Amino acid sequence: MKTLNCPLNGPRNITEFAYGGEVEKMPAPDAGAHDWAAYVFIEKNTRGVVREWWMHLPTSYWFIADRNTESNEVIATYPADEIFIEKTGFTGDG
Repeated sequence: MKTLNCPLNGPRNITEFAYGGEVEKMPAPDAGAHDWAAYVFIEKNTRGVVREWWMHLPTSYWFIADRNTESNEVIATYPADEIFIEKTGFTGDG
């Protein structure tokens, strides 16, 4: 049985997870449609070690994993707040 270590729930069956894409810097809230479309829809498909978003489906818990895309080896998993210390807010006042 293949497992993935969820930072919240520990090692769980891989079927309990969904891939969320590579971790990328979010465009500024007032960035143009082209920048936002690229951020949402275009994947880099990087070869080697990549930082990715993953979700544990039963708990809806999002976290980050460093994974080698060539070997599919998961090197480490982290709660998102260990990577993203600063929060981004959209105030709608622009």
